[in-house]
Amino acid sequence: MNCPRTKTSTIVLRGGAPQFLEEAERSLNDAVMIVRRAMQTQTIVAGGGAIEMELSKYIREYSKGISGKQQLAVRAFARSLECIPRALASNAGFDSTDILNKLRHKHATGEISWYGVDCIRGGTCDAMKEFIWEPALVKENAFAAATEAACIILSIDETIKQPNGSNDRRRGGGGQMRMPPMPRRR
Repeated sequence: MNCPRTKTSTIVLRGGAPQFLEEAERSLNDAVMIVRRAMQTQTIVAGGGAIEMELSKYIREYSKGISGKQQLAVRAFARSLECIPRALASNAGFDSTDILNKLRHKHATGEISWYGVDCIRGGTCDAMKEFIWEPALVKENAFAAATEAACIILSIDETIKQPNGSNDRRRGGGGQMRMPPMPRRR
């Protein structure tokens, strides 16, 4: 039945195991919430790491007007934004260094560029034209939270360290947290 003005839809999920159905339901719910948020705010940005690459470009340009150690910090922040497209390319099984170089070239034109990682064909694509979108509010919140976390970490000016040879935690001595060794890839 074709109902162009309908306000509701029903989606039937079927699967072999309850775990698969639960995961499909969660994924579908996430997708519906993303579309809902985009409809409420009516602002979207290109996905696929495009917005991160564009912001990285602008921040690098901004850093050229700064001198001293602050320039290094601003450039490091710009470089950190590129971790999203790098992870997308790497997780899709592509050469992330090559794709990042292509993206930097595409974004260097001076105009606003929506080129991001093409996880299907490899390489890059215009994410806006390929309908790879994200709600702008989600990105704004993610950038704000990440920046706040980085500022909190940078504001720490002391480290509590356990004295050498003192492994007894019952004495109340503080200890430096150590990460467990990472498993080796085969």
